[in-house]
Amino acid sequence: MPRWEHGSGDRLKRAAMELFEERGFEGASAVQIAERARVTTRTFFRYFPDKAEVLFADSDALHAALVKALRERADVTEPLRAVVQTLAEHDWESLGPRETQRKRDELITANPGLLERELGKERSLADALAEVLRLRGADPDTADLAAHVGAQLFRTAYRRWLRADDPADLAAFTGTALSRLAEIAR
Repeated sequence: MPRWEHGSGDRLKRAAMELFEERGFEGASAVQIAERARVTTRTFFRYFPDKAEVLFADSDALHAALVKALRERADVTEPLRAVVQTLAEHDWESLGPRETQRKRDELITANPGLLERELGKERSLADALAEVLRLRGADPDTADLAAHVGAQLFRTAYRRWLRADDPADLAAFTGTALSRLAEIAR
C-alpha cells in the first residue's frame, strides 16, 4: 500500500478553490488547503511555493502550448489575426469547467496581488508571442503590437465568455471582439 494517495496536485487545487470560495483568498492558508486535500503541509510545498501559485499551476504548460501553437501555425501573414486565432483555438476547457475558470478569474480580479501576478504572466506570454512573430518574419513593431493587442483582445473575449450564459464557444466571442476592434480602428 502506498504511503500517499495519488492525485495530490489535483486535490490541492480543488481544496484551494473550495477554501478560497468559502473564506476568501486571505482567509485560507496553505496548512488549511493541505488538510482539506488530505496531504501534509510539506506535500503542499512540494507542489506549490505559496498558496497563490495554486491558482497559476497550469501557467507554464499553457504558456508553452500557446507559443508552440503560434510557432506551428500555417499562416501568420496577418499577425493580429494569427495571435487571436491561436489563443481562441486553444482547448480552454482542458483547464477545467467554465464555471471553475470563472470563479478563478473573479478571485484573481478581486485581489490586487493576484491580479498583478496574472497580468505579469499575460505580459510574458504576449512578449513570447511577439518573439515568435518576429522569428516568422514580422517586423518588430508589428509583432509587438499584434501580440499585445491580440492578447488583450483575447482576454476581454475570454472574460465575457466566462460570464455569459450563452453556450457559444470562445471562438465566437473572440471573433466578435476582433470585429469590434476593426470597427473602432476605422
